[in-house]
Amino acid sequence: MKLLENKVAIVTGAARGIGEAVAIKLAEQGAHIAFTYVSDSSAAKSEALENKLKGMGVKAKGYKSNAGDFAQCETLVNDVLKEFGSVDICVNNAGISKDNLLLRLTADQWDEVMNINLKSVFNMTKQVIRPMMKAKSGSIINMSSIIGLSGNAGQSSYAASKAGIIGFTKSVAKELGSRNIRCNAIAPGFVETDMTSYLKEGESAEKYKLGIPLGRFGSGEDIANAVLFLASDMGSYITGQVISVCGGLHI
Repeated sequence: MKLLENKVAIVTGAARGIGEAVAIKLAEQGAHIAFTYVSDSSAAKSEALENKLKGMGVKAKGYKSNAGDFAQCETLVNDVLKEFGSVDICVNNAGISKDNLLLRLTADQWDEVMNINLKSVFNMTKQVIRPMMKAKSGSIINMSSIIGLSGNAGQSSYAASKAGIIGFTKSVAKELGSRNIRCNAIAPGFVETDMTSYLKEGESAEKYKLGIPLGRFGSGEDIANAVLFLASDMGSYITGQVISVCGGLHI
């Protein structure tokens, strides 16, 4: 028996990076996967991921949907319920960064980061809790960041959005615990994805690694393993928590 046999999971922002790794990891453990991507340029990769997941013996479907748009999230969850019948797990992974010193950061850049990183978590959680409350079961996992815990120069918008996710997560956990719905956050450190490709090589990479006790950057699978733990019954007595998956960078 697999850990997530016949569960239905929604993973936002799964066309690449951490989201893709999470979708694959949950499918390996028997979950049916509904995932989102936002741009036309990601459509081909989304189709490839959908086919890969189906090849693992689960039901899978990619949806073009902007998690930062409330109406699109409502449509998405309704479509998933029609196609899959339930929503047991929601992984709010969609995110962007618009790094800039505060002096140069524009209002539009701030709003874009807040919509995709923070408002998206509200949008999706608001939609999935109704079927979860009806089923009296569910696991919501929100992707924060160690930057949301520690802050970082040049990342005020990103840090604020990721810190907001933590406060939201703890509040939702207190509201919905009596309905057997768990809500937790994961705070990745430096993870090798397209978003952090500039860190992979050269002197800057070695400088960052010196500050990580485990001496390496994380992988998408490292984060996906933590998601699997929280999504499954292994994490059945854990809610309102932030798990840092950062190689010891934030201690």
